[in-house]
Amino acid sequence: MNIDRKHRYDVAVSWTGNRGTGTSGYRDYGRDHRISADGRPVIEGSSDPVFRGDKTRWNPELALVAALSECHMLSYLHVCATAGVVVTGYEDDAYGIMEETDDGGGHFAEVVLRPRVTVADPAMAGKATELHEPASAKCFIASSVNFPVHHEAEVIAETRQG
Repeated sequence: MNIDRKHRYDVAVSWTGNRGTGTSGYRDYGRDHRISADGRPVIEGSSDPVFRGDKTRWNPELALVAALSECHMLSYLHVCATAGVVVTGYEDDAYGIMEETDDGGGHFAEVVLRPRVTVADPAMAGKATELHEPASAKCFIASSVNFPVHHEAEVIAETRQG
């Protein structure tokens, strides 16, 4: 059986920030745009407010950090299910550090994921902590970036009400 192991992801990005004069000057255009993919809600995007963007919209930097967090979570839930670790809750307060360069560019220096995982049984906590490493190795997004993705995981056992 020949299974195609390549996957394609199509998105459309449309700039909506033309204020009537296009990019006639750095301050003359908006950074607003729309991101869409077939059958999904539109994401209203902009640049980071530091770069004259709209703080109420998603920016590429936030989207990258979110993609890393989401990918790790999904990989982690998979490896836990495979290993018999029952996760009953998962939250992450992730952050990324981007550094600007003198030439007007920049790059991410690191992303830190801070997942708080709840497991069904205290006996699962140790294994649940260990599984962040193989989950990270399986995360397609983390495997594709050229900066470190750190994990500051916390695992707690579910408290049962009496």
